[in-house]
Amino acid sequence: MTLDYLIIGAGPAGLQLGALLEADGKRDYLVLEGADIPGAFFARFPRHRQLISINKPHTGSDDPELNLRLDWNSLLSDDPTLRFTGYTERYFPDADVMVRYLADFAAKTGVKVRYNSRVTSVSKVDGIFEVQAGQTFRARRLVVATGVSRPYVPQIPGMELAEQYADMSVDPRDYLDQKVLIIGKGNSAFETAENLMETTTLIHLAGPSSIRMAWRTHYVGHLRAVNNNFLDTYQLKSANAILDGHIRRIERDGTGFKVTFAFSRADEVVKELWYDRVLACTGFGFDASIFDDSCRPALAIKDRFPAQTPQWESVNVAGLYFAGTLSQERDFKRSTSGFIHGFRYGVRALHKILERRYDDTPWPSEKLDATAESIADAIIARVNRTSALWQQFGVLGDVVTVAGSDARYHDEVPIDYFTHIGLRSDDHDYRHAFVVTLEYGPEHDQVDPFDVTVSRVAQNVVGQAHDAAYLHPVVRYHRAGRVVATHHLAENLENQWDRPDVHVAPLIAFVGDCLSGVEG
Repeated sequence: MTLDYLIIGAGPAGLQLGALLEADGKRDYLVLEGADIPGAFFARFPRHRQLISINKPHTGSDDPELNLRLDWNSLLSDDPTLRFTGYTERYFPDADVMVRYLADFAAKTGVKVRYNSRVTSVSKVDGIFEVQAGQTFRARRLVVATGVSRPYVPQIPGMELAEQYADMSVDPRDYLDQKVLIIGKGNSAFETAENLMETTTLIHLAGPSSIRMAWRTHYVGHLRAVNNNFLDTYQLKSANAILDGHIRRIERDGTGFKVTFAFSRADEVVKELWYDRVLACTGFGFDASIFDDSCRPALAIKDRFPAQTPQWESVNVAGLYFAGTLSQERDFKRSTSGFIHGFRYGVRALHKILERRYDDTPWPSEKLDATAESIADAIIARVNRTSALWQQFGVLGDVVTVAGSDARYHDEVPIDYFTHIGLRSDDHDYRHAFVVTLEYGPEHDQVDPFDVTVSRVAQNVVGQAHDAAYLHPVVRYHRAGRVVATHHLAENLENQWDRPDVHVAPLIAFVGDCLSGVEG
């Protein structure tokens, strides 16, 4: 049997796509999982077991769509029992809760998963993918949702002497009275340092890049506040330190290690430093080793991710798609595709793309009157409620197309997909379109969010809305494939963009001008 879709990996992304295909019921599919449970990654990672994806059951709202803004762990489902917020009240949950949640999600949605089926090779023969996983599986389309499963190892002489994050001991007593070097400056490095601060003699964190705080950059993969206690011990001169620069080599030196380090902030001054342990917390990358030459995907970003089109398809292998954290190659360190609260919406968009491409299913839409008031009202209603645009800022957008007196509102369209592929159909003209996104300002990471003299200068001010640094709605008018006008809705502290004089009236005027051909 040749399946329509074969999905590799029963983590959050594979289960999300499987649940959508199962509910749709139109296509033959199967999910292959190498472990004996879904979400096996979370049975091991993060090593210190605390997730940094927030979980907030108490929001003061009973709107499930709005509540997903503060629920970063749930997958998308109409079943209210499949909300992660019902499993724990911990703001930063334990990873074991995620394991239990994903098992329930797989069972209740009826996703077709074949466990203990680790994929060993993938080839493509006469346009059909052949996947070896204890037996041969054949599929017209292949979706890889394996996540980043291969440790990323920098090219440093002697790096093989370092203990990897995936294998190192997490018992602080194993590091008693030791000097420890941690290579890396991300959350896994700081999570590790936090765990070891009480038992070690000293800890150094080293890497070539400066630390970037998530509360400043708005990229949740940068250092999170929940992991930054180590910074106090450095800046308040409590033995520990952060080293900016390059490790030249790692060598054994008796029972310990000699590390040659070139400091970036001291004109490349080179010093030799001694440690009892060296730990590598340098992240992970995509493992492409299962693919043979007939369908090996091209790689990008230091070979850590597969290179992808706006449809999350391999740039060089037709019919090979990627879902989940692998999809962040399209918005690397700019939005949230590397995380559940982002890629759950990306997977839903991928499902619509696949149905449109292979089943001629139009992108779902709601009909509107093509008047400025009707279009503006629909936009205002959506931006004040949507979680998808909130979480996938600058990546997903709503698209309102206009043809004569007819307008159609399309939810959650990937911006790059609309720009490069479009939504044209035989019965509707898509040359006129309003694209609605939520976005931060272009230099938002340069603004100190705690400086009251510069923060939120555009708060509820119509004329300064385009200077907003914080998240706010942006509406762009496309005509014949080109952006000809842009309108920013003013920032609002409560993220409610519905004030009649500040938000609604200016938007109606903008849409009216665009519809009448007077762009501004």
